[in-house]
Amino acid sequence: MKKVFDSAAEALDGVLFDGMFIAAGGFGLCGIPELLLSAIKYAGTKDLTFASNNAGVDDFGIGILLQTRQVKKMISSYVGENAEFMRQYLSGELELEFNPQGTLAERMRAGGAGIPGFYTKTGVGTVIAEGKETKDFDGQEYVLERGIVADLSIVKAWKADPTGNLIFRKTARNFNPPAAMCGKMCVVEVEEIVPTGSLDPDAIHLPGVYVHRIIQGEHEKRIEKRTTRPAA
Repeated sequence: MKKVFDSAAEALDGVLFDGMFIAAGGFGLCGIPELLLSAIKYAGTKDLTFASNNAGVDDFGIGILLQTRQVKKMISSYVGENAEFMRQYLSGELELEFNPQGTLAERMRAGGAGIPGFYTKTGVGTVIAEGKETKDFDGQEYVLERGIVADLSIVKAWKADPTGNLIFRKTARNFNPPAAMCGKMCVVEVEEIVPTGSLDPDAIHLPGVYVHRIIQGEHEKRIEKRTTRPAA
């Protein structure tokens, strides 16, 4: 089965639909599937729910879809650095479901592993637990969290081979692998596609069984906050 496509638009052709649930990789500004997000913007797909560690910034990442009002709900851990997100949330235009980072990562991983739910102490006694089932284990209270299964996963990796085996770099590895696992369809953008068999099997972070489509493209290397020493 062909997995390598020529562009983000081609890779998403026939996949997108209004109201869909998308799991997106990325941690801060690292490992954001920027080409696929841009293709979703230009496709005009709307009423989207995103599960993502963050909501990007005003003009990058999921932030570009917030600007065009294509997102109706975010399931996230960190939503700072995005004025448009804040404006939409405070005005009631955008739904938000907060998740602790570890809980969100595990919800994605669990969904990809076929685990419908799990109990965790994280969030017990806080707004995170409101409306959720709790259970006592050995005298300790735990809250039930559901595994995430998305209609589509969009992720960014460093290297791939044509069969979809992936290698991530550094912080981009935090959320991209679990996000890739939990989608019914997984589309990946990479910096480099290498020949089949050239990747060391022990170095592969995500096997190609999870990956359906791949594109290669140029990517922007952003720094979220640059701190410099004051001029003398």
